[in-house]
Amino acid sequence: MTELKVLLLCLTILWLRIGEAQNKLMRYFISFIICIALISISSCRKDFSSIPNSGKLEFSKDTVFLDTIFTNIGSATYNLKVYNRSSNAITIPNIQLERGATSNYRLNVDGISGQEFIDIDILAKDSIFVFIETTIDVSNQTNPLYLDKILFDNGNNQQKVNLVTLVEDANFIFPAKEAISMKIDSLSLDGQPTTIKGRFLEDTELTFTKEKPTVVYGYAAVPSNKTLTIEAGAKIYFHDNSGLIIDNKATLKVNGTLSEKVIFEGDRLENNFSQIPGQWGTIWMRAGSIDNEIQHAQIKNGIIGILIDSIGSSSAPTLRLQNTEIYNHSNFGILARETNIEAHNVVIGSAGQASLAATIGGTYNFTHSTFANYWNNGIRQLPAVLVNNFFVYSTEAGEEVIETRDLNAVNFTNCIFEGNNNIEFLIDKVEGGGLFNYSVKNCMIKFIDSNNSFAGVTEVDFGNNTNYSGIILNGNLNFRDTQKNDFIIGTQSDAINKGIATPFTLDILGVDRTSSPDIGAYQNIIFD
Repeated sequence: MTELKVLLLCLTILWLRIGEAQNKLMRYFISFIICIALISISSCRKDFSSIPNSGKLEFSKDTVFLDTIFTNIGSATYNLKVYNRSSNAITIPNIQLERGATSNYRLNVDGISGQEFIDIDILAKDSIFVFIETTIDVSNQTNPLYLDKILFDNGNNQQKVNLVTLVEDANFIFPAKEAISMKIDSLSLDGQPTTIKGRFLEDTELTFTKEKPTVVYGYAAVPSNKTLTIEAGAKIYFHDNSGLIIDNKATLKVNGTLSEKVIFEGDRLENNFSQIPGQWGTIWMRAGSIDNEIQHAQIKNGIIGILIDSIGSSSAPTLRLQNTEIYNHSNFGILARETNIEAHNVVIGSAGQASLAATIGGTYNFTHSTFANYWNNGIRQLPAVLVNNFFVYSTEAGEEVIETRDLNAVNFTNCIFEGNNNIEFLIDKVEGGGLFNYSVKNCMIKFIDSNNSFAGVTEVDFGNNTNYSGIILNGNLNFRDTQKNDFIIGTQSDAINKGIATPFTLDILGVDRTSSPDIGAYQNIIFD
């Protein structure tokens, strides 16, 4: 049906219906407008004249960097804007990839997908988008830097935009699949099936090295009585809804060094994903896991950095954590539940709920650590550090029950509790429980109780409670850059020389602090 026929049909329908009730006239008029819009959309006729491109296109960038991708894993979609600054509509006779049909890049030009495009129009003073993606098999490449060009036009009018992608080979850990249905397997824990997609690691997979990055899809679980060892310099990347599980009687050993840290983060390596929280799940140390150690690591951009259960033994903590940075998690940096952690030189930055939640009792010893929560992706309800001795659940009848556990010991020494909330440190006690032991020495605490909500609460009475000593309340930290999770302190910080001597005589960067140490994980520096 031609456009004229469609228009005449719409007019006829409108004319016939005008004779009906007047209160319906406006509805028919709207129907007519919709018909006109449909005519405009359905028309494919080019109703403007154009001149050939003269080689004066402008681009939003002269090189499109597709960042780093893993072999055989598709990239994100990148865009390039192409401008026609002239006062005439133009036609570009040809847009194509220099490598042609053999290129690993894919284009979408003005809504059309392909690798070569003919007679692309751009209106005067207008622009079009070019979208670029790639998937590359590193085994077919002699150089990990994969290059190509988008060619606009031919001959003397030809212009080019470079495409650059770094391709990394990697060790991939995928969940198993059922042979017939090809359904992804779920883990069974404690003999019970779960909805967690993943599998237990084989013996040959229990060492992650720095030779290749390790990319994990689903949850990689360490079996009982086995140890996963992660060597210095290793990089572990997690896909969405992925992580590590350290099962009952299993162990994790992360052996980073000052010069070769171990990195845990999501598998989206593009620069615009570098500060996006919630890209992967967690490192979960289940109840019964033992002798876990993490040193010189960075754990960032997950949902929970470390989720740790299990009280462990009185002589050996469930987790020894040293010289480690935990940043930018959508829920918690560390969520500890009735467990035992011994830590020093730890930095835990922004998290959507709390940097550290030491809950349901347990034993926690943190020395020279910085907890600084400057979460800016929404309202945060919890302080940077929360300690409590209870948990709450509902019975089948809907009755709420509170149960307590022993808080065997909580010791914070030379620590910083800071952030963009007024209350950044809270010890929350439910009466009627057993042990409740805590000691906070030579720490800087942000605690601004504007509404006197905590008046008379002994656990946060910093001036009249002998469990606190050497406290600096609401002091100046002089962090270098809180929005980049850079919590090195400057020369104006109130934390300088205010710590007490401990066995940990080097800061997280290896700087000596034997004499008159600063509070926190870092010794002060002079900022550039």
